[in-house]
Amino acid sequence: MAIADLPFDLSSLTVFLAVCDNGSMAAAARSLKVTQPAISQTIADLENRLGTTLFDRNVRPLALTPSGTVLRQYAQSMLAEVRLVATGIQKMRLGRVPQLRMGVVDSLARALSTSISDFMHERVGRLIVHAGLTETHATALLTRQIDCVIGVDEMEDVSGLERWPLFEEPYLLLYPEQETPPRDTQELRDFLGQHPFVRFSQRSRTGAEIERFLRRLRIDVPFQQEFDLPYGVYATCRNRGVAITTPLCLYEAGYTQGRGLACHPLPSPTFHRRLTLVVRRREFGRFPLDLALFLREQLKQDVMPALGGLFPAFVEQMRVLS
Repeated sequence: MAIADLPFDLSSLTVFLAVCDNGSMAAAARSLKVTQPAISQTIADLENRLGTTLFDRNVRPLALTPSGTVLRQYAQSMLAEVRLVATGIQKMRLGRVPQLRMGVVDSLARALSTSISDFMHERVGRLIVHAGLTETHATALLTRQIDCVIGVDEMEDVSGLERWPLFEEPYLLLYPEQETPPRDTQELRDFLGQHPFVRFSQRSRTGAEIERFLRRLRIDVPFQQEFDLPYGVYATCRNRGVAITTPLCLYEAGYTQGRGLACHPLPSPTFHRRLTLVVRRREFGRFPLDLALFLREQLKQDVMPALGGLFPAFVEQMRVLS
């Protein structure tokens, strides 16, 4: 339907509601500070386009016809929605987002939830945060169910997105501290074959990256137990299991030193995990950049010192990106 074919516009609805509220066209004209003939002409045009009478003009004050009653119900809600849209646009122009739906990978909940909340408090009217797997969030972003993602998948093969890298960390081996850790690929192959290997879920980006790493080294480990959440992997390793994980995953799970588990570098020093803020391009102005800069600073000030205390051997492999 072309715009010219629409049965009414917002200004005619405003006039219609003014007549409803004031009980006469003369009173509506005074309320809107226009002439009565202008009000009468607007109502006549509206009735002509709708093909029905909206007011019973034989009574005073004017009474609504059944058609007029229906239009009044919808007109009030439509104009209320339009005012919300206008308010939202004004807030966005001033740097405040009316609503933001964000997906955050599970392993970042402890590290960044407070920082995200602090940043959003003055910048977002309504914040909705979904925790979970990066793969699920990526699909939701592309289908417009959420607005931005902080996760492991940069979705580099998808156009129309902005990407703001935040943090890079190494994958490491988590194992019982009384065991002798492997020093090379062959020892890692033997080590994983001799201990219960606990996996991240194959539904997760982290789990998929670990499987690719093992295939690259030609290490075939039978599937036994796998978990979506970092805590599940960590808790199972405390029962003499071993796992390939990351500092942030262990931090999220509540890892502390001296609980019978230790961390050791993997034979491949280039096996890292990168966390990135991904948003649809140009939809939120400079808001994503401001958020990325804020989170990078929080990672430097708060998260890096905590990770450095827990994983001193990996400090050189953890870095805030720019």
